[in-house]
This record gives sequence, C-alpha cells and structure tokens, in this order.
Amino acid sequence: MKVLITGGLGFIGYHVAERFSKEGYEVYIIDNLSTGTKEDVHFKHKLYELSVEDTKCEEIFRNNRFDAVVHLAAQVNVVSSIADPRHDSESNVLGLVNMLSLSQKYGAKKFIFASSAAVYGANEHLPISESERANPISPYGISKWVGESYCSKWKELYGLDTLCFRFSNVYGPRQGSKGEGGVVSIFLERLLSGQPLYIRGDGEQTRDFIYVEDVADAIYRASYSSLTGVYNLSTNTECSVNQLAGELKELHGAAEVVYQDPQPGDIRHSRLDNAAVKRDLDWTPMYGVKEGLFRTYTWFSKHAAGREMAAASETKPGSGRAKIRVWMPLVENLVAFALAALLVLSDWNDTVAFIDIRLLYIVVIGIIYGSRQSIVAVALSIGLLIYEKIADGRELVSLFYDTDFFFQTAVYLFVGLVVGYAIERKNRKLQAQQEQIVLLEDKQAFLTGVYNEVRAVKDELQERILSSEDSFGKIYSITKELESLEPELIFNATLNVVESIMKTSDVSIYAVNSDFSYLRLVAQSGGEEAGAKSLKVSEHDYLRDLFENGKPFVNKQLLDHAPALAAPVMNKNEIVAVIFIRSMKFDNFSLYYQNLFKVTVELISSSLSRALSYVEAMRSIRYVDGTAVLNAEAFAAILDSKRQAKEQHSTPYLLLETDCGGMSLKAYADKLSGILRETDYIGEGDEGRLYILLSNTGQEDAPHVMKRFEQHQVPLRLIEEEAAS
Repeated sequence: MKVLITGGLGFIGYHVAERFSKEGYEVYIIDNLSTGTKEDVHFKHKLYELSVEDTKCEEIFRNNRFDAVVHLAAQVNVVSSIADPRHDSESNVLGLVNMLSLSQKYGAKKFIFASSAAVYGANEHLPISESERANPISPYGISKWVGESYCSKWKELYGLDTLCFRFSNVYGPRQGSKGEGGVVSIFLERLLSGQPLYIRGDGEQTRDFIYVEDVADAIYRASYSSLTGVYNLSTNTECSVNQLAGELKELHGAAEVVYQDPQPGDIRHSRLDNAAVKRDLDWTPMYGVKEGLFRTYTWFSKHAAGREMAAASETKPGSGRAKIRVWMPLVENLVAFALAALLVLSDWNDTVAFIDIRLLYIVVIGIIYGSRQSIVAVALSIGLLIYEKIADGRELVSLFYDTDFFFQTAVYLFVGLVVGYAIERKNRKLQAQQEQIVLLEDKQAFLTGVYNEVRAVKDELQERILSSEDSFGKIYSITKELESLEPELIFNATLNVVESIMKTSDVSIYAVNSDFSYLRLVAQSGGEEAGAKSLKVSEHDYLRDLFENGKPFVNKQLLDHAPALAAPVMNKNEIVAVIFIRSMKFDNFSLYYQNLFKVTVELISSSLSRALSYVEAMRSIRYVDGTAVLNAEAFAAILDSKRQAKEQHSTPYLLLETDCGGMSLKAYADKLSGILRETDYIGEGDEGRLYILLSNTGQEDAPHVMKRFEQHQVPLRLIEEEAAS
C-alpha cells in the first residue's frame, strides 16, 4: 500500500507519516521544508522537496499511483494569513486543488484533508458540532472552509472519496512555536530557557487541546475506512490557559507568569464535539492533557540543547561576503580610473595622443560591468577632462561656451550609455538563459530522480517475479501439467498444480453427480483418510451457496467440517467438479492467495473443459459401440492415471474382473452401469471378460464391494494390476 503525505516533515505530518510507516505502508512525502526539517527522521520514506502547487507533482502521481493521499501541507499561521492573504490562498487553496486534481486523475482511493476549528470563527455554542454554521474570521479559516467545499465537490463531481478533519488545537513533540495551537510549545520553550510565561488576558480562556498521536491514529484509521464528509477531531474537553500553565509548572518547577492585555478578537472559549467521529470511525482519543503534556515536555527537554544551538547559529552575524560582492565593481572601477588618469596626466600620453585614454576606459568598464559602472566611468572621465582643461589655464566658466568640450563630453556620455546598455541587455539575456538552463537542469534532475526511482522499483518487482514461486512464469510452467486430453490425468495433475501454487498438501477434488446432489471424491492428497469419499450437497450450507452462485467459498468464519477454500470447476457453465483446500497455513489465508486460487481453478476449468469436449467428440472411438464399455486402449490410459495418482498421492483404487455370463455385452454393461458410481469405469477385456475400475476404493473395501455386486448376480474377482496391462 502506498500513501502520499503532503507536509509530511511538518509537526503533524511527521507523526502521521511515522504511523503509516509503522503499519507497513510505503510512505511518500511532498514537503517544501518551509516548516519541516529532514533531521531526525528515522522511518523509511521517499521525500520530494516541492511545493504542493508545483506542476512537477504530477510526475510523482503518475509514477506511483497512491492508495491514499493525506493533505497536511498548508500555511497554518493565522497572523500571517491576515498579513499576507494572497500567500495564504496560494498555499492553502491552489495547492489543495492541485492535489485533488492529481488524486482524481491517477486513481487515489482516499483523500484526507486537514481542516481546522478556525472555520467556526467565534462560535461559542459549546460543544461545537459539525452541523454548526461555518463563519471564519481570518483568511486562514476562510481557506480551510473553501478547501472543505473543494473536497465535497470532488466527491460529487468525480467520485473521489474525500474526508475532512477539523482539528482542534493540536500539540505534541516536534511542534514549533508558530502556528495554530502553538501555545504549548511557546510555553515549553520559555520554561526550558528560564523565561517568564506571558498570558494574554486573565488566562481563563479555554481551548480543546488534542495530542498529535491521537490525530495520527484517526487519520490512519480513516485511510482504509469508507468514511467521507466533514468531522471534528478533538477531545471534546476544555482546558484553560491557566490550567495549561499550571500543569507545565508542575512538570518543570516554579516559573514566573506575566499577565498582559487581552489580544483583540481572541476567542474566549472553544470546544469541538467529537461524538460523530467516535461513532463512525470507532476512534477515541487515548491521551488526556496531563499525559500528553508529560510526553511533550519530555521530548522538549531532551531536544532543548539542540534547539539552543540551532537558535545561536541562526543569530550568528554574516561573513560580509555579500557586501564585498556589491562594492567590488565600484572599487575595481576606481582602480581602473586611477590607472587611466595616471596615463592621461603623464608624459607618456603625448606619444599616443591619437588614442583617447578616457574613452577607452569608458568602453572597457562598460563592457566588463554594464551600464551602472559605465555611467560612473563617464562621470569620472568628464571630471578628469575638466581637470585637464583647468590645468591648462582655462577658466571653468569658459568651458560652458566651448563646443569642443561639449562635443567630447557628449561622445563620452553616448558611448557610455550605448556600450553599457548593450552589455546590460546582453547580460540580461544571458542571465535569463542561465536561469532557464537552471530550471531545465532542475527539472531534468527531478525527472531523472523519479525515473531512477521507478526503474529501481520495477527492477525489484521484476526480480521478485523471477524469483517468486508464484510468479506468472512459474505458474505457467506448473500449469503445463494440465495439458492433457484425458480427464483423469487432469484430475491427478490438478493436485500437483494446486499444491505447488497454494503451498499446501491437503487438496481434494470431487466430481459432481448428474443431478448435482452428491460430490464423489476423485483425487486427493494427504493420504486415504484425508477427506470424505462423498458429500451430500444439501447437508452443507457452504456447498449449497457454492452451487447457487458459482463463486469460490472462503471459510472466513472458520467453520468446523468445512474446507479453508473451495472453488467450482466449470464446463459449459455447469459445475462438473469442486476443488477443496482442506487446510493451509494461516499466513497464506490472505486475499492474495484467495485470488491466486481463483485464477488457478479457472486455468484448471479451461483444461478440463477441453478434455471433456475431446472425450465427447471421440466417444465412438473410445467406447465399444452402443455401450458404456471403454475399449482396451482408452481403459489402459485411465488405469495408468490411477497408478500415477496412487504413486504420487496414495490415492487408492480397485481393479476387478467379471464376465458376461452368457448375456450380451451391451445388456451386461447396462446392468453394471446401474451399480457403479459416476467415477468408476468399465473396460473391455479378452473373450467376453470385463474389467471394473473403482476410484478411491482401497483393498480393505474389496470384500464389501464384491458382496454388494454378488447381490446383483455380478460375480467379481480381484486381480493383479498386471492382468490388465
């Protein structure tokens, strides 16, 4: 079973993912690590570092086909939702729609959405039931309410089973100090760092606190249930902030409590009615506030040192490299200008007067750094030009009337702007292309990772198929034993096939009589005393049901005197035989083996139908004309199959001899047919003699059988098998 958990590294998501992993599920997680971390994750999982609204999520669904999707990823801070409602809706609404669409498109059987008590707003009709009107007072509550509507419509429009849980205030290990219900973690962090506990208002405001493992348990139970719709998930118990602080002080010791002004708009009391989920899901919270806080306090105490180190590393000042990168182009520009000024003002400039060093400097800086530094270079070059003019004895005012000066400065400005703009435009294109390359490389790396993962899974499955004893290849190899046109040989081969595939040595095959009232034992494994030689259909409820609906019987109630599994062998829509598995290992009594048994019996039915059709078509060749007597060749083939069954499975048989006693062959054969069972045979012998082959009849039964035939004036003689060869 595969489950996808969005936000699976967050506070609640971690506990949910861990629970599914412990239950043997293949756990897949989508998390953008905005609140979750990859540290201290000890359960087996596959992580995709993505946001739930990312289009790349489709590749994950396409390649995995999840049985259940648990959508926990969300922006959960009410204050943040008020400050930035746009971001809140992108994460909480667009991400949900993406997950719903992909779940429906790729056949997820269950979609569970984490909603919140925030949808009720300031409702104080306690306890609040699911039937109460939703009236959210924050963008966060609105987004959760909208999410519930989306889930409901996906159920209505697309048939996707959706379930919404309205969480009360969840607390427990790994909780951060932000988000809904964070008061517990805030108090614990302050206690463990020696800070006072700040309480807004008088502290008598109450909340319905639920321990996170109870939430994980409910979500796990719901994943395989038929539950849909909207349910509160809570303890239905009020706990005041003062009571909470008192419990924590009792665990930790004395601590200062500071009361502050009430928070505007704060809900006074909150308690959710959990009667519906307890009734419909057969779930109840296992942890009260006292025990839950003790477990949470223990975890926080253990991880306090690590949290302090992490906090210290976050507050450590930066290295200043970013500032250096910002100012480095200007510094290099000034160095280049100093070199250009040195050349311009030195005697060396007279030897290369045909070169304008200032213009060359502007072009070089523009090419290297772009428009921003080229403008600085133009300003510095114009300043250097003015300095030169003044050094040559010109007045500053006179420069404003010098057309050559204005033309030269205009050239500097034009060249600086053109070169800077061209280079800037080229750099922007290169940067855009580079960003596109990075995006494509990132997408390629993601798709390559998905491909490698799928390839590894396929290789593992292929290896399992090749090495598994019940792989298709081995099933085909085993069922090749059924390739016969003799029904008796197929019955014998059926024992081998069912034993090998179903891993049992307790198999029986019964033929059905003409009026479907009795089953006669044809072949069995496990010795002569393993199963009854005949069964009356009317005396067994499971047999009556099997004949009525034509479907396999599974002994789920562990009924006495009933097989573990039984399935009908069909021929032309009629039951001609029934295969019993009388007992099997409990570990193999699973849906997988039940389906495997059904497929195996269908293969047997196909082979037997082919053999019976052949026998019917060859009747004139197999039987002596107008009689039920098999000719010598056909009888020898059946006798050989009985010998094989006795050798392989200890299935008994009796071979008897009689003669017609002056009666015609047809008349005597008809007389014998009236005494024999459907599973017995008459064979042609020499000089008017006949052989009688009795199925599933041992040597100890011979006296009784011979006495019964003598009562019908049919003398019999027990013969050695060689006499009929």
